[in-house]
Amino acid sequence: MTLKVYLSGEIHTDWRERIIDGAAGMDVSFNSPVTDHAASDDCGVRILGEEPNKYWHDHKGAMVNAIRTRKGISDADVVVVRFGEKYKQWNAAFDAGYAAALGKSLIVLHGPDHQHALKEVDAAALAVAEHPEQVVDVLRYVLTGSLPG
Repeated sequence: MTLKVYLSGEIHTDWRERIIDGAAGMDVSFNSPVTDHAASDDCGVRILGEEPNKYWHDHKGAMVNAIRTRKGISDADVVVVRFGEKYKQWNAAFDAGYAAALGKSLIVLHGPDHQHALKEVDAAALAVAEHPEQVVDVLRYVLTGSLPG
């Protein structure tokens, strides 16, 4: 069995690399949104033309980014959504809802401080992890049936 995993959510820590590195040797392929914050924010205006109004600047970027996000989530077998500690990732919540609406297997990743705020998101998930290594363990179990050592 091969798993296609989409890694959505915060871009300020190394959680993606920890999952990808931990899954080395497993039959897993990974995809994610553009994690270069400046490129993600400015892609719409850099490609389609400047906007004097910040709303339209952000709107253009969100629409261009949505092309990649929709494709990545649609193609995924498993969607992992990480909610970081420092910023409110409204886009991550949207991605989790989109994945749930598509019937994707959803793993949510966040610390205990977000349990109450994310209770509805957590209820839609098939696993709620606090650490990237737990996500790796879930993927390994799904692929091989083996439990962590």
